[in-house]
Amino acid sequence: MTISHDQAQAALTAPGQLFEMTRTPDGVRVWKHAPATFRAMLETTAFHGDKTFVVYEDERLTYAEFFRAAATLAHELRDSGIAKGDRVAIAMRNYPEWIVAFAATLAIGAIAVPLNAWWTAAELEFALGDSGARLAITDGERAERLAGVPLIVTRRGSFEGGRDWADVLADEKTTLPPVELSPDDPATIFYTSGTTGRPKGALGSHRNLGQAPMTVAYAMMRGVAMAGKDPAESAGQRRNTLLTVPLFHATGCFAVLMTTMFTGAGLVLMYKWDPGRALELIERERATVLSGVPTNAWQLLSHPALDKHDISSLTAISYGGAPAPPKLLERVTALLPDRTPSNGYGMTETTALAIYNSGREYAAHPDSIGRPLAVMDVKICDPSGRELPRGEVGELCMRGPVVIMGYWNRPDATAEAIVDGWLHTGDLARIDEEGFVYIVDRAKDMVIRGGENVYCAEVEAALFEHPAIDDAAVIGIPDDELGEQVGAVVRITSPVTAGDLRAFLRTRLAEFKIPVRFWFHEEELPRNPGGKILKTVLRRQVLGD
Repeated sequence: MTISHDQAQAALTAPGQLFEMTRTPDGVRVWKHAPATFRAMLETTAFHGDKTFVVYEDERLTYAEFFRAAATLAHELRDSGIAKGDRVAIAMRNYPEWIVAFAATLAIGAIAVPLNAWWTAAELEFALGDSGARLAITDGERAERLAGVPLIVTRRGSFEGGRDWADVLADEKTTLPPVELSPDDPATIFYTSGTTGRPKGALGSHRNLGQAPMTVAYAMMRGVAMAGKDPAESAGQRRNTLLTVPLFHATGCFAVLMTTMFTGAGLVLMYKWDPGRALELIERERATVLSGVPTNAWQLLSHPALDKHDISSLTAISYGGAPAPPKLLERVTALLPDRTPSNGYGMTETTALAIYNSGREYAAHPDSIGRPLAVMDVKICDPSGRELPRGEVGELCMRGPVVIMGYWNRPDATAEAIVDGWLHTGDLARIDEEGFVYIVDRAKDMVIRGGENVYCAEVEAALFEHPAIDDAAVIGIPDDELGEQVGAVVRITSPVTAGDLRAFLRTRLAEFKIPVRFWFHEEELPRNPGGKILKTVLRRQVLGD
């Protein structure tokens, strides 16, 4: 028998239950039984022993092997002078070594700084300098772009510098070096693109990392309970997740990796996203969950080889990080009627998941991101910060134990984004009478391309460096697969082609930020009296919407 949302929440969070809640001194609800620090969670992984933790191509890493590798690297980092509070950058593809490096860094109280593996040398250099990283752990492909810090290099290819990963892990250890940690200690710096064109380092705490996997686990159990199933029975079924997004993203690291570790589940990594290869891996590894952005689900279900693979093990398709069109839910339901699709909303600033929609509620409200999870408070505010009544559109604000500490060395940005514990998301939304949240628009000027945030100001700034550009505006182009593509409207002073502009931008921006389409305008771009480009008007002119 199905039960209501409120009934499920009451049952799951009752005293003595896994998802029991308590409050911090400042009144924020937290999961009472969550790990206090990442290190506490890491230590529990040793008990999973010979269970397979990570699969990458033909490589397999058990929990016991992972813990020994993390412990060994932790000792090496400490012995090489890395101390509590020091920053260690991680720059590589989704290799198993990424996870070991992340765990070892946090285990000694250092701060992990995952870097976007798609970034150019200039973008990587900025993050290294801004964070003050003392060391970078990298693959050979990224090592070529890094300079100015000592390197530990894995899968080096032709790169010859730095310490070799195998040498660093040669003297195996089985215990972690001692360190005093508290939930309020800083743990991670994840860079998010800024509207000024420079990324900001979102500073996460050990409390954030302990609370995040509990939040995801609660989201899954809430859906199970509402469907009338026994959460205890579901918890006993081991999940094996195919990860389709980078570990340097909030979704990949916080929502998927942390939850996998917390529950002793399995994780299948991909060299890069390829829907055909994903079908092969789901079949080979008997993956139970596909997790990524809406683009991944769309491309998988559109692949011509879909019917040629046995994906009967797949019980859930989970996506977030970008707007999910209702058409995607229709496709999932039509092609995989017995699976449970889910859509979530979160940010780097909320350590991933904060609002969740799944099951019959998703079917009934396909255009909603769902309801807040039990430890999260949400409200809609006007520009002055005043809370608006239900149904009115304003800025979505959230409070909870997964909200970050602030931005690294950016007190101004922190004060602007987090006011009295409430995170101002920059997204325009409304909340209906049942508590469902609907994203209406983005207050921040940004394009979300396949889950990658592309801030228009950054691309516009790069365009303005070209001598032929007189004016420029970057907009999002609707795209069924990627959600949005990057487009640019430009006014030029001398002849130049779209190909010329793309070649110019490739020396300054990562490939995913480069516009796929240019419109060349002879007239002035439309602006308001304050001089700001009217992108709504411009979008209507070039796209007709």
